[in-house]
Amino acid sequence: MSSPRLQSHPFFNPSKTNPNLIFSKSPFFLPYVSTLIRNYNPKPNALSSSLQEFPPNALRRKTNPQCTVGFSLGVDLGSSRTGLALSKGFSVRPLTVLKLRGQKLELQLLDMAEREEVDEFIIGIPKSWDGKETPQSNKVRSIAGRLAVRAAERGWRVYLQDEHGTSSEAAYRMINLGLNKSARQKTSDAYAAVILLERYFAISGEDIEIVLPKQIDLQEKLRKGTPLDIDFSPEEFVD
Repeated sequence: MSSPRLQSHPFFNPSKTNPNLIFSKSPFFLPYVSTLIRNYNPKPNALSSSLQEFPPNALRRKTNPQCTVGFSLGVDLGSSRTGLALSKGFSVRPLTVLKLRGQKLELQLLDMAEREEVDEFIIGIPKSWDGKETPQSNKVRSIAGRLAVRAAERGWRVYLQDEHGTSSEAAYRMINLGLNKSARQKTSDAYAAVILLERYFAISGEDIEIVLPKQIDLQEKLRKGTPLDIDFSPEEFVD
């Protein structure tokens, strides 16, 4: 079965043709570093050899501000709903909420990444206040592992970012934006993904974990990455 056609506009609502997709009606274009990222102060760690070999876009941008990097897709995985946020250039915005599971979800994520010219996935992994993983963490790791194999075939990378507190931050954000209760319920997962991406960029990707496929040939594809469009200028997305 072919994937439903999606438009790049983050708030297009094709609910009549696909009830598995939920889109917000009102766009909010948000700065990628937010003053609302509170109570998140990870201890500085030395970069792992894997991150040095496969650096995320945020880290590449920090070490070389003039380099051209791809786009990032933030993924807030839930038991029945998955929130997505998109970073293009220096802006982060809520994208959509998917009501899919299993292989259908993974294929839809790949399809949306291709449409939005994404070359990395930033997936939230549940952790407790003290940094320890939760029972839900294993489920996220399982999904991320399968997605990493499919993504690596295209030269795309998959990373895990601590998502502790993103849901409460998202609720605070939506209230400040003036969203009513109904809108908050429909888009909360997408805004949690926004907070996740903002956190990732705020710390320059230095507190994340790459999910590497075991296959050597796929790791080599990751080293080569995806071809960049030489005509692309990230400045066009700067607010």
